[in-house]
Amino acid sequence: MATVKETIARLEKHEAECLIRYENIGRRLDGGSKRFDKLEAMLWGIYPTIIAVFAVSKWME
Repeated sequence: MATVKETIARLEKHEAECLIRYENIGRRLDGGSKRFDKLEAMLWGIYPTIIAVFAVSKWME
């Protein structure tokens, strides 16, 4: 059976590994957020084009 010191050591090791894991998850989420910001900017850039196409098609009738 594990002693208290061994249990504490294992728990501290586990907490250190979880900290690394959560830091990596945070970095990945930040990277995904940047990609979504880029996609949002691209969509906002395309809206005027879509509106212009509809306006020109109505004007050409």
